[in-house]
Amino acid sequence: MKKNTKTEQVRRWYLLDAKNQILGRLASRIVYYLRGKEKPAFQYYKDQGNYVVVINCDDIRLTGGKLSQKKYRWHTQYPGGLRERTLADLLKKDSRQVVYLAVKGMLPKNKLSKRIIKRLKLFRKSEHPYKDKFLQK
Repeated sequence: MKKNTKTEQVRRWYLLDAKNQILGRLASRIVYYLRGKEKPAFQYYKDQGNYVVVINCDDIRLTGGKLSQKKYRWHTQYPGGLRERTLADLLKKDSRQVVYLAVKGMLPKNKLSKRIIKRLKLFRKSEHPYKDKFLQK
């Protein structure tokens, strides 16, 4: 019996090293693989992307004065609940959150992005539990 290649979905695993990578350029590369844009049958309204494992998130690079100038803001939904944190504070607390927010901001703002972002695996150091998966550079 012949398989229908149009409905068959092959998800690859990609390993990206964040050591000495600039945050924005790395995030755009991650989104490229997460959405499956390298595939010849890419369709923007379908979820046919890949898994991406990012290691060494602690060693990410930033340009300019972003460490002190860039601010992440959110509201707690309580009166006077506007909170703010600088990029330097967020890097000290959890560097994976910085990469996650950069990638999430580059994804389309729709239902697909919730499914796509679940395939992103972030790690602070070079150890990760996905060594048995077929990882591509």
